[in-house]
Formats: sequence, C-alpha cells, structure tokens
Amino acid sequence: MTLEILGSGSSGNCYLFKPKIGKSLIIDCGVNFKTVKQALDFDTTSVCGVLQTHSHGDHSKFTKEFLNAGIDIYMSKENRDEIDIFSHRIKTIEPLKKLEVGDFKVMAFDLEHDVRCFGYLINHPESGRYILITDTYYCKYTFPGLNNIIIEANYSKGIIDRKFGSDSGKEFLRNRILRSHFSLANCKDMLSANDLTQVNNIVLIHLSDSNSDEKQFHKEVYELTGKNVTVATNGMKINFCKTPF
Repeated sequence: MTLEILGSGSSGNCYLFKPKIGKSLIIDCGVNFKTVKQALDFDTTSVCGVLQTHSHGDHSKFTKEFLNAGIDIYMSKENRDEIDIFSHRIKTIEPLKKLEVGDFKVMAFDLEHDVRCFGYLINHPESGRYILITDTYYCKYTFPGLNNIIIEANYSKGIIDRKFGSDSGKEFLRNRILRSHFSLANCKDMLSANDLTQVNNIVLIHLSDSNSDEKQFHKEVYELTGKNVTVATNGMKINFCKTPF
C-alpha cells in the first residue's frame, strides 16, 4: 500500500491510502478535488469511501465535490449537521462500532477538539493495523498490535510560549491551540503509551507552519521510538505496508 499525502496542515488535509489490490480509502476532504482526481488518475470509482474526521474547513471544505463524484463519506452526525450538507452518500457512524469500507476494516473513536472529532483505527491486509489521530489535545485510548501510526504533532509548547506569552496580547489564540491540538509533547506521550514493537511507520501530520520545527520534531520522535519517522509534506508518497519489506 502507498500513503499519499494530498494535504497536511491548516491549508487543507487529505490522505489517500492506495493498495496494490482493491479500492483506495481517503481520510478528509480538505484539499481541492482536482488534486484528488489527479492522484486517482481521474478514476473516482477506484475509491471505496472517505472517512471524515470533523467539520472544520481544512478537513471538509470540498465535501460536496467528493459527494458529487459519487463517493460515500462516513462521519459523525454532528459533523454532518455542522457542514449542513445532506446527501444519501453521507453515512453517519458511531464511535467504537466496527464497519467495513471496501477492504478496510474501520472503527472510529472520539478525540478532544472544539467540535466533535473522530480518530480512526483501520485494518487492511496490506498495511496491517493503523491509526490516524489529528486535531485533538488528548486521546484516552491505547491501541495494541499497531503496524503504522499517523499522528498529529502540531506545535512546540516552547515556541507557543515564546510567541504568545502573557505580554503578547494573544493569549486567546494560545489557549485555543493548547486546547485543540496535539503538541510534540502530547504526540510523544501518546507514542510512549502504546506498544510500538510491530510498528513500521510513524507519520507526523498537521504541523503548524509557524509553531513547529520539522527537524526537531523528526529528531525527537526518532530518538524516542527508533522507528521510521516521516514528517508529512504535500505530495509525498510513503510505503505504507505492514512490514518494511
């Protein structure tokens, strides 16, 4: 399987999981649909569905275009109500209930954001068992037997403290970031809480353009885990298989 980063960050998020055999899965609709069609070689029938994490525009802005292309989108009821789009192709789902989307076995779980937000635990024969966690300041779950991890590392608290200290006049912005996104420290705590024995890839997503340090984040996560660590950038393709081989 290949993971294609069609968008990661505040400008738009979209992740394409392309198996060698069978249909592809997408998470989030936050990038221009033209970009998605190009990645699919203009064959939208090759997608078995989209999992949407939440309603914020950088994850949902192009929902209508996906629906108009005949692609089913799975999301929470709150997400559907917030984006105010009603279509028979929107499938509302509940957390901790298993479903199958093509050859992908999926279970949503709640994260902690300023709107209802789902993370996803996914299993596929080619990728093994993996999670995607984004736009949260806390995750109460741990996940045994993971083969791959996609996880937010949005900001460094040290950078935030320097930029948005008590004399900056931007404490509201600082507090919103702290209460809605994973810092590097949160990310590392989450990784430490899980058994990484079988993990092949750790992909860091949704880095802030101005409040993160890509090299520092990569270095610290690699030193913590010893795993193959990748910082997601738009257009990147990652070998997302169950093992390195």
